[in-house]
Amino acid sequence: MEKKKVVLIATGGTIASRKRADSGLLESGVISGEEIVELCDIPGYIDVEVESLFQKASMHILFEDLLELKNRIDYQLAKDDVSGVVVTQGTDTLEESSYFINLITNHKKPIVFTGSQRSPGEVGTDAFINIKHAILTSCSEDLNDVGVVVVFNERIFHSRYVKKEHASNIQGFNSFGFGYLGIIDNETVHMFQKPLENEFYPISISTTLPTIDIIKCYMGANDRFLKASREAGVDGIILEGVGRGQVTPNMMAEIAHCIQKGIYVVITTSAVEGEVYTTYDYEGSTFDLKKAGVILGRDYDSKKARIRLMVGIASKHMNMERLFNPDR
Repeated sequence: MEKKKVVLIATGGTIASRKRADSGLLESGVISGEEIVELCDIPGYIDVEVESLFQKASMHILFEDLLELKNRIDYQLAKDDVSGVVVTQGTDTLEESSYFINLITNHKKPIVFTGSQRSPGEVGTDAFINIKHAILTSCSEDLNDVGVVVVFNERIFHSRYVKKEHASNIQGFNSFGFGYLGIIDNETVHMFQKPLENEFYPISISTTLPTIDIIKCYMGANDRFLKASREAGVDGIILEGVGRGQVTPNMMAEIAHCIQKGIYVVITTSAVEGEVYTTYDYEGSTFDLKKAGVILGRDYDSKKARIRLMVGIASKHMNMERLFNPDR
């Protein structure tokens, strides 16, 4: 078996947590990556180099941290002897972190994110098997040019569509409507499908990222959160509409006001599958929003749309409409 080298970059999370002596509750990100890897039964043909970048709960991670992570990934994957990189982090923001890194890195070699729903010390923990499977995946040449993926519970998901689907079950992630790219079975990686293309938006570690808010729409919603965002000076707003992308009529005047002030506004849908579309013609419909200058967010969920708009602005993408709708 050909010798492989993988770099595991640890950032904390449940996968690095243990119980506190005082409360008996978990403290996230206190176990080093070196400690965890020693217990993962990694095959002998793989050398694992561990870099403990930071040890945080995933809700404590900032985009500045992710820019530092990008810098470390770029550094490690530039080495000829490194086959791939694994990133361990908490699951609460894993779908956001992985997609952000997917958009701002451009490597042929695999980049694999993973985490766990149960701490290493719990009965039935998924920490060790998820790390082992992520390491195996990062060694597979079938993952070359695929972009950033997430490995969880024996499955390989692309960061573009992966979502945390369960708060605690070890089947924590899914890609609704698109499925997983492959599986890991008996230490063998099997790929079933790959994305047609990958995207790259170059930004540097010193880049100042724009401020993008997410505003959820619901029955009877008014414009107070839109006003708060505008008055706070945000650069963009993601509207999580309903169905094909509808909002309430009470929001329309303020949406138009935000656009007049130079704020990018993108409409997405709270539906798990399907994309926003100009199906209806009434006040607050997607057609009405488009006429007002709102960008149609296709099938991006609100979190992924926020990251996409953020990266688009930061990389000085020329046309935000084409950022979300390149073929239209």
